[in-house]
Amino acid sequence: MTIHPHKKKIAWVSGFLIGIAFLGYGLFQSRNIIMGPQISLVTPTDGSSLTNSLVTISGKARNISFISLNDRPIFVDQQGNFNEELVLSPGYNSWTLRAKDKFGRTVSKQFGLVLRNS
Repeated sequence: MTIHPHKKKIAWVSGFLIGIAFLGYGLFQSRNIIMGPQISLVTPTDGSSLTNSLVTISGKARNISFISLNDRPIFVDQQGNFNEELVLSPGYNSWTLRAKDKFGRTVSKQFGLVLRNS
């Protein structure tokens, strides 16, 4: 029994396309590992001038295994959201968010807030 040349070509092209699809899916699923840890600060914005000494820092962290605010561990929910209350000193206050993933890669984000006398 002989295989027709067109059937051989169709089988080869189909196998190639299936292989490309698996490779694409694997890259898509590993995008978070490739990108590393990420931090985004939602509120307040960097450089904000505030009159209330109590401020809530909120944001989102992705692909992390550990996160800290000025070297103090903070907690995130299942979606990666965090909310931390801080008491500001009069004048300029500087804060650093640091996050690390399970591979040891780190990212940090610095921001400053100004507490004005009311």
